[in-house]
Amino acid sequence: MVIDKPIRSGQKIYAKGCDLIVLSMVNRGAEVVADGNIHVYAALRGKAMAGAKGNTKARIFALAMEAELVSIAGVYRTAEKPFASDVLGKATQVRLSDDGQEKLLMEPLKL
Repeated sequence: MVIDKPIRSGQKIYAKGCDLIVLSMVNRGAEVVADGNIHVYAALRGKAMAGAKGNTKARIFALAMEAELVSIAGVYRTAEKPFASDVLGKATQVRLSDDGQEKLLMEPLKL
């Protein structure tokens, strides 16, 4: 599913059974949810939940990570604990760790 307009506060987009590609900003108070991966080619300031049906291989990609909440297959992290400086406001990938632990990894993308 491709969305080419900004997602405003209060809006919720759900990509059932597929990936979600957002070509504009996800504002604070907005939610993007996908059973697959989420790609945001702008600032991600709202909530992003990938792997909504339990897909532990799902990932979230954003060109500017400023999210209120990120979640992969129900494992989540909020912005209450500040994101590391190497990802805050920068191109970032979010995924689950490969070691079997339910831990989110936030890694800078080298563009």
